[in-house]
Parts: sequence; structure tokens; C-alpha cells
Amino acid sequence: MINAPLPRIDLDDELRNYLLEYCRLKPGETWNDPEKKHKVACLGVEDNQQIKKIFEGRKASLAIHDPPYNFIAFEKKKLEKFISWCKVWIKLTNELLDENSSLYVWLGADQNSHFQPLPQFMQMMEDSGFESKSFVTVRNQRGYGTQKNWMAIRQELLFYTKGNPKFYVEADYTDIPKILKGYYKTVNGKETDNFERSKSEFIRAGNVWVDIQQVFYRMEENVNGCFAQKPLTSIQRIVNASSAKNDLVIDFFSHSGTTLLACEQLERRCITIDIDSVFCEITIRRLEQFRNKKLTGWQNSNPFYQEILNDKKIKKYLSDKYEIKIQEEKVTS
Repeated sequence: MINAPLPRIDLDDELRNYLLEYCRLKPGETWNDPEKKHKVACLGVEDNQQIKKIFEGRKASLAIHDPPYNFIAFEKKKLEKFISWCKVWIKLTNELLDENSSLYVWLGADQNSHFQPLPQFMQMMEDSGFESKSFVTVRNQRGYGTQKNWMAIRQELLFYTKGNPKFYVEADYTDIPKILKGYYKTVNGKETDNFERSKSEFIRAGNVWVDIQQVFYRMEENVNGCFAQKPLTSIQRIVNASSAKNDLVIDFFSHSGTTLLACEQLERRCITIDIDSVFCEITIRRLEQFRNKKLTGWQNSNPFYQEILNDKKIKKYLSDKYEIKIQEEKVTS
């Protein structure tokens, strides 16, 4: 196994600048997939006219957005400015979605700061033209520890609709176990619970997901350098539930390219954007990696492994700052 991790790219401007040399998209440019007609564009959500242009008049049935809400934690945006910024891409999403469509937004809640920006975002959405449908909680296996509070092991996922879109209920049972007894019902004079009435040990997905594994370095789908990468299983569940084959799916914050990869696997077409050339390149490379090697990520390696291996500047930088040694993989017979 190659041991070649990357630190968080979004927090290291020097590393990011090194990697820009190996990115095929510059700001304003679009990569058009020659095989499945996906598109990856290096644009910000404020570039609404350019974004509309790459859609060529086609409407999407599903939008999945994972905005960088950690801006507030890093004091790069004040809360009010963050919400104003969210209004911009929510309005654009509405314009690009079909009259019957679905919207999912991943959003954090800082429990040490009045749970912002989640309540402010939810309030803003009341006048967005979308109808609220569900508030999904995704349980992480690990969280950040504390001795003075409950450990945070959850992620928030908001589900909205426009018009009256189809919702495709899962045909099969998931890996979600029946953790609690409940739903008591009298059958033939006997009070029974859900364990007794069903032979399956599992249930279909509700609005609490406890079967989704948080991505970490030992998983194949891991993409080093991408913080808070969303699990592929979670995006697959959304795509299956709220779109049909050959539908168009949009994602304004591509990051590690999970939405694009899920669409590739599930036979949807995806248009995704990211303001950062590095994450656009990672998105494209992840799709190519899957097509060429049937791998969903790089596990403990990274998308730029080959370039870094031959780039003395980056190798020295990673070694000096992070004590990361990028070495050529040893081939054993």
C-alpha cells in the first residue's frame, strides 16, 4: 500500500499553489466528459450567467449541495454574509431545477455557537420557493471529543422539494439495524412490536441514518486532502431516492467529487462546479480512477501522487512542514 497522505488542502495555500500546476482547469473553464456527458466547471456560485450557459437550457431533477459552512468557524465570513451568499446559490438552484425536483443541502450546526449556521439557513429557506420535507441526521462513527459536552457525532442533511417530484422508496432493506423496539400493535389478541412482526433484522431508511460509515483513511473511497468528505453511500441513497436513470443532477460544491462519482455509478448525468481548480482536478481524476481501475478513491495515497513523487519542491515542503515522506511504491512479487 502506498503511504502518501495529504494534509487539508483548503487550509494550506502554499500546498494548493504547488498543486495548481497540475490542474487542467483554470477559473472559468469547463471539462466536458467525452463518455457520459458529465461536466465539471471551475466557477463560483456567483458566476450565474456562466453556470446557466453550461446547462444549455436543460433542467435538473435533483440538486445536492455541500457548501463550505466552516467559513464561519474560520472567520472568513460573518454569519450574515454567509446567509446572503447562500441566497445567491439557492436562487440559482431554483432556476436550474425542473418544476418538479428535489434539493438536498448538507449543513453543519456549531453546538458551541448557538448551532449556527443551521437555524439561520433554515429560516432563510422559508422564502426560497422550496418546501421543507425532512431533516435527516447522519451518525458518524467518530466525533471530536470533549470532557464538558456530549461528543458531536452527527451531520445534518436538509431535504427540500420544488413542485411535486417523485420519491423512489427503497425496494430492498438497508443495513440499518433495528436498534429499538417500537411500533406496538395488537395481532390476534397479542401485543407485538416491530421485532416480532418482521423476519428481517433491518429497516428501510428513515430520517436517521446509522448505517453510513464516516470516511477515513483506511477506506478505499478516501480522498486525502479533502476535509469532511461525504460518504459515497449517502450520496447514492439520495440519488436513488430522488432521481431516475438518465436524469440530470447538479452539485455546486464538488470538493472530492462524490456526487459525480455516484451519478456515474447510477447512470445519471452530473454537472458539478467548484471555485477551486484543485478540487475540480480531484473530481475529474476520481472519475478517471474509477473508470480505469474501478476504485472509488485513493485510500492512503492521494490524487496527485505521481506528480508529487517527481516534484522535489512539493516533496520537500510536505517533509519539512508535515513530516510526510512521499516514496515510490515498492512492488513485491
